[in-house]
Amino acid sequence: MELIDTHLHLIWRDRFGYSWTKDVPKLKEGDFSLAMARGLYGGEVIGSIFMEVGVDDADYKAEGRYVARLVKDGSLLGQIVSCRPESDPEFAAWVEECADLGVVGFRRILHVVPDDVSEPEAFRENIRLIGRAGKPFDMNFLGRTLPLAAALVRACPGTQMVLDHCGTPDIAGGAFDSWRAGIEELAEIDNVAAVKMSGIAAYATPGTATFETLAPWLDVVLEAFGPLRMVWGSDWPVVDLGGGLPGWLGISRAWMNSRLSSDEAAQVGRFNAERIYGVRAG
Repeated sequence: MELIDTHLHLIWRDRFGYSWTKDVPKLKEGDFSLAMARGLYGGEVIGSIFMEVGVDDADYKAEGRYVARLVKDGSLLGQIVSCRPESDPEFAAWVEECADLGVVGFRRILHVVPDDVSEPEAFRENIRLIGRAGKPFDMNFLGRTLPLAAALVRACPGTQMVLDHCGTPDIAGGAFDSWRAGIEELAEIDNVAAVKMSGIAAYATPGTATFETLAPWLDVVLEAFGPLRMVWGSDWPVVDLGGGLPGWLGISRAWMNSRLSSDEAAQVGRFNAERIYGVRAG
């Protein structure tokens, strides 16, 4: 496979705060570097996009400014930065600054805040502003809140949206039917540019993230969105909660080989990401 990793997290503890990791044993200590990720890619990843890591609120703009250096020197294809559409009084200024930081998209993690955060008009107008700047917005909702994602997408028709982690299904809890309904609803909305094939290994019962367990969920996403509206991501190092990056690469390879033609796999693995995020690998 030739893959673009659209969801690579990197952690520098001497620079930024990561309070959310304190209760996650596999992530609460040490740095997670680009060199470490490349050592796990197995030669299959030809370029990476940094995904903001949910740093503490005081640090998220500093994170974006710091990562910009890795984009400018060619180490990364681009970065998807954090933003606070619900509370940043200088949101427009942040979007403008990001034009010089190698930013290819924005994200606000919405499953760590109250469910209704995305509903006020002020939040939605800031998401529209991202669209007017020509950038996509990565949505991170839980499977049970996908109707809220659909409402946000419909309220911001000029902004291209990417649904992270296959809509974050509760695989361990078996919440299949309601999640599938949410996926199918989102797939019908034109400005949902893609769904991200990433992250779901961490939502299976620990030790059960196998091809057999995850394939039915990936099949629903493929049926709903098709191969031209899917992108791939590692979600490293969070993927370590679900068997690790080499394991996820193996599952991804097996699933693509059994479900997609070689041309379709190339779209999911590389070319859709280049089109949606405006990057070029190789």
